[in-house]
Amino acid sequence: MKIFGADNREMIAISAIERDGRELVLRGKIFGTMPMTARIRPEEVRHALKLLNWRTALFLLSLPWRRTR
Repeated sequence: MKIFGADNREMIAISAIERDGRELVLRGKIFGTMPMTARIRPEEVRHALKLLNWRTALFLLSLPWRRTR
């Protein structure tokens, strides 16, 4: 999975999503060179869900089936 910046350049390339106890671990590279391991705690996921409104949540659920331009 790749995350792109505003200038359409690859910022983060996630190579693995794993579970480690109660946390979610993302492994990848930032800007194609620097290794990264990010941990997402349950309270951070709850905080992220509060940022979503219903319209954005429905869009997020339909995103895997949308075509790219």
